[in-house]
Amino acid sequence: MDDLHYVRFEAATGDATGRRGGVFGLVNGLARAGRLTEAQDEFRRAGNVWYDANYADPTSVDPTVYDHDLHPGAAAWFKPSATHLLDRVPGYLDILDAHGIAWTRLESPTPGRIIYEDPNQIVVVPLVGEPT
Repeated sequence: MDDLHYVRFEAATGDATGRRGGVFGLVNGLARAGRLTEAQDEFRRAGNVWYDANYADPTSVDPTVYDHDLHPGAAAWFKPSATHLLDRVPGYLDILDAHGIAWTRLESPTPGRIIYEDPNQIVVVPLVGEPT
C-alpha cells in the first residue's frame, strides 16, 4: 500500500484485560449500559444499520476471526480507500467525547498479521509488543 495507512479508532487505554475496544464496540457498550441520550442512541442505531448494510461483518465470513485463543488481540482496521466508512466515524467519536471516553486514532502501513481482508477492512493479530 506504499505510503497509505490502515486506520483504527480505539479506546486510549485498555480495559482490565489490557484490550482496547474499537469505536463501535465502545459506543454499543454505552448503549447496553443505558448511558446514551435518546438522540445519541438514535444516531447509533441508524449508524449501525448503515454500517451493517455497507460493509461485511468479518465473523459472518469467519466465525473464529475474533476467537481470543486462536487470534489473540485481533482487531479490525479500515483500509485507507474506505473513505465512505471513515466519513461516518466522527459521530461515534462525538458520543465517546460526550461521555468522557478517551479514544485514539491509529494509523499504520502494517498493523499486524492479516487474518481477514475484504475491500474495506482488514482484521489483524498485532505483532508482538504492539497495542490493540
